[in-house]
Amino acid sequence: MFINEMTPLTRRPEEIQARLIPDDWEGDLITENHNQSAVATLVERKTRYVIVGHLPDSHDAEVEKERLTKALGDLPQYLRRSLTWDQGAKMAGHRAFFVATNMDVYFCDCGPP
Repeated sequence: MFINEMTPLTRRPEEIQARLIPDDWEGDLITENHNQSAVATLVERKTRYVIVGHLPDSHDAEVEKERLTKALGDLPQYLRRSLTWDQGAKMAGHRAFFVATNMDVYFCDCGPP
């Protein structure tokens, strides 16, 4: 459940949309058939550099926030300006992620109902 308001993808600055500099990331969570384990993928939008993190036991919102914070927190601040994610419940902790990383978080639109 999202407590804090989500910033939609449509409010991403133009320089992020245009992929002008390498510091904006897109993330996704890939789970196996029975949802027992998962992999978080992070792709830098300009360079296409990829970070993959295994979530073998739990992949709830708190665990995912911690793993993403650790994975991106090792990068210099100038290489981590924003993260775009879908609207899945796994990013319910997006405000805590922002506080830990100082990265803006944008969410993809749901599309038509």
